[in-house]
Amino acid sequence: MEKFTRITAVAAPLLRINIDTDAIIPSREMKTVGKTGLAEGLFANWRYKAPGSREENPDFTLNREPYRHARILLAGANFGCGSSREHAVWALHEWGIRAIVAPSFGAIFAGNCVRNGILPVVLDHALVEDLARQVEVDAATRPLTVDLVECAVTAPDGRRHAFAIDAANREMLLEGLDGIALTLKRDAGILAFQANDRLRRPWIYL
Repeated sequence: MEKFTRITAVAAPLLRINIDTDAIIPSREMKTVGKTGLAEGLFANWRYKAPGSREENPDFTLNREPYRHARILLAGANFGCGSSREHAVWALHEWGIRAIVAPSFGAIFAGNCVRNGILPVVLDHALVEDLARQVEVDAATRPLTVDLVECAVTAPDGRRHAFAIDAANREMLLEGLDGIALTLKRDAGILAFQANDRLRRPWIYL
């Protein structure tokens, strides 16, 4: 898994509420069981003029400069709700998104983000809207900084806004570890416990 420590990048505002996983990647775009080949289908119903078409809708945010190069997404409340479709996170990551800042997330989606190297940042609704307003003045020269080491988002105006994240999720992202690899970091302690437990309760291991 790709590590996440700190990123300064173009941020794309997409402040619609309740954007579900089917909107992030429609089912017809999921033609693979792997993590690649999905970016083209990201937000397909909005990026393209018709289902199955690849003619771009010029009004959609990610089809405009400089948002084509965004690595941070500013989103509305309950982003990633709906199904547990992990393809949605794979498509976002392959497209280049590394952090999503929103007032809230679908719970399964947020977990999938962490396990695929995308940082979900929860900030107050009014603050996310303010960040979007600042970015929209000139997104190319007014990037956001998302810092997982300091757990803070730095706005274009220089103000820093702290965010909270579960300690295990933070560790996984900072070190680029999935849940299994995170557990294996404690392998020595697990083996020591098992050896001691075998002495205390040998009948368990028969």
